[in-house]
Amino acid sequence: MLSSQEVCIKPHIAFLPSPGIGHLVPLLEFAKHLVIHHNVHVSFLVMNNIDESTPVIQDQLLSSSALPAGLHVINLPPVNNISSGVDRETSVVTKLINTCQESIKHLPATLADLSLPKALIVDIFTTDAISVCKELGIPVYSFFTSTTQLLALSFYLPKLDEECVEQLELIQVPGCKSIDRDDFPANLSKMKDSMVSLTMVAGIFVNTWDDLELKSCWLSGINNDPFYKTLNAPPIYPVGPLIKKDEAATESDEYIVSWLNNQSPNSVLLVALGSGGTLTSEQLIELALGLEMSKQKFVWVVREPNDLNACAAYFKVGSDKNDALSYLPEGFVKRTSGVGLVVPSWAPQVPILRHEATGGFLSHCGWNSTLESIVHGIPMIAWPLYAEQKMNATLLTEEIAVAVKPVAVSAEAGGKKVVKREEVARVVTLLMESQEGKVMKVKANELKESAAKALQSGGSSYDLLSSVVKSWN
Repeated sequence: MLSSQEVCIKPHIAFLPSPGIGHLVPLLEFAKHLVIHHNVHVSFLVMNNIDESTPVIQDQLLSSSALPAGLHVINLPPVNNISSGVDRETSVVTKLINTCQESIKHLPATLADLSLPKALIVDIFTTDAISVCKELGIPVYSFFTSTTQLLALSFYLPKLDEECVEQLELIQVPGCKSIDRDDFPANLSKMKDSMVSLTMVAGIFVNTWDDLELKSCWLSGINNDPFYKTLNAPPIYPVGPLIKKDEAATESDEYIVSWLNNQSPNSVLLVALGSGGTLTSEQLIELALGLEMSKQKFVWVVREPNDLNACAAYFKVGSDKNDALSYLPEGFVKRTSGVGLVVPSWAPQVPILRHEATGGFLSHCGWNSTLESIVHGIPMIAWPLYAEQKMNATLLTEEIAVAVKPVAVSAEAGGKKVVKREEVARVVTLLMESQEGKVMKVKANELKESAAKALQSGGSSYDLLSSVVKSWN
């Protein structure tokens, strides 16, 4: 708990992220940014599910030695009654919603113990806190961890629910470009209540910045189209890009940096599919053989395949121990020795992306990874797996033009589509060697420079956030 003296000197803000590294990291970086650059005290409330082990990576991120003075982590009581009706086929979205609903029951007492902060910042899964805070007189802001494209769609979702999305080839979002039905996020309809709640917050922080928004019409559409005005949509504040900046390679990861130190500049492709992404057995083999066929240098963060769930590692990132030799093609690691480096389960992504040897990134297109790539001037191969990642992939390839997307074909067994090894080799070679890849690199570097300016004093994101912080004093 903060002392009365601290509360008087600096505004005290609380954060309530949902479980999972993909949501915890951006809210934690936003909290650190407020503490370090805007003179704010933060209480960071962490949800825990007693049925899931806490990921090792989360423990590292939230250790007191990794946090600035003025940022305090508070663990909410673990929930233990969401197991009923949950099995291996239950979606991540359903598990998240259930965990958040149970955790928020502890919120009134926790906020009271904190002497009622000036504001609470939530993410899209913790908007149930709005009703709690209304009774306590605490303003609630949302930190939207994805794109303004998804935000625009989220505002429009209740209207879409009245239509039959399955019958539409293109979904026309008011004031914005149309979205291909195949890019429409799965399970989005389950979050309708959360999306409706977005219109009830005091403001929405989005992890983007003005120059990136100029590449598309999504933010201008929300700000100017009459549809959003009828919703009384709250103010939207582009305050990014906020990414992990102080992530360092641990002693156990030093071999990765040492390997990169021996490679030529811009010669290595990082292959990593986020904190929860998993491939099917067939796709993993095709990706491996395609990387080998390309003859390009690579660092591949690989985890055990899962034929049922594309985000099977979401709740256990970094905690799964596996032997890559048991599921990679026989002889692959030996044949690619010296050309590629296979890293089981987890690797520190930021140190790899900022290394001068890294020249490309095969990414699942989660927004955190996307921003990390752009901030370091690295073009991408777009390999979406779940959630809104297909939308992100289209945005990166067709509007921002810093990525190439491989073409998948129907699997021989009639199951999920597969990117064949020849296609993998084609897009890897295109990104790493072709003129088209060089153009994407130039565009990524331009955005890298504008991202840095946006966060500096006098930059668009810095100044906009400063104006909000002043309102909390």
